[in-house]
Amino acid sequence: MNNSVNKLQVELHVKDFEPIKQYYTALGFEINWEREPEGSKGYLVMSLNGNTLCFWAGNQEVFNQPHFKQFPKDTPRGYGVEIVVVVNDIEDFYDKVKEIANVVEPLIEQPWGLRDFRTVDPEGYYLRFTSEHNILDPSNAVV
Repeated sequence: MNNSVNKLQVELHVKDFEPIKQYYTALGFEINWEREPEGSKGYLVMSLNGNTLCFWAGNQEVFNQPHFKQFPKDTPRGYGVEIVVVVNDIEDFYDKVKEIANVVEPLIEQPWGLRDFRTVDPEGYYLRFTSEHNILDPSNAVV
């Protein structure tokens, strides 16, 4: 196991781990570890090609989180958020995923030169799967 510390974590708040595990494992994510939901202690960590996603609660406790409890329970959890997942072979990955996921934008080449496509998960999180690149490289800027 790699002992390096991840300094940035994306934590998605979800009401049920089961559809999340089904969706993301179908995409090729692996479950790193899980703590079964018990009050506010539920947690699930999954990864794919060095991309890690964390999921919290997995039960109705998700609706009691101090900031989010002000919104109606049927508000899509992922509204206004795009999660970028970098994959090794975007064409092969797309061919697999388009059969099992809710693809909302097909695989295309973007004006900045990367190929990507977008899906929506069971909680409404908007995922952009993109070809390998270094986002810190300014050559990835649209000119």
